[in-house]
Amino acid sequence: MRRFHIALAVADLETSIRDYTRRLGVAPAAVVPGKYALFRTAELNFSINEQKPRAGQLRHLGFEDDAAPPGFQVERDVNGIEWELFSPKTQDEKIGEVYGTPVRG
Repeated sequence: MRRFHIALAVADLETSIRDYTRRLGVAPAAVVPGKYALFRTAELNFSINEQKPRAGQLRHLGFEDDAAPPGFQVERDVNGIEWELFSPKTQDEKIGEVYGTPVRG
């Protein structure tokens, strides 16, 4: 499966989790209080990081792809936007590594 990935900076994680849960129709697959949340739908991998000075700004884009090679592949497009390619397993492991919080299935 291949999902489009969007990563945004938000001002307040808890308020944003409530808003995006309503908008996306799913609860987050992972939440790190005060820092990070990850949502997965059939089409979308959507993450938010609490970064008050950057609130509302795009952090990066990419694709979550079951067939992606191990690790994160990162490149910039012609406009300087960062694009990532990663597998769900790689992302889940990275969340656990960085935040110490497992992703629920």
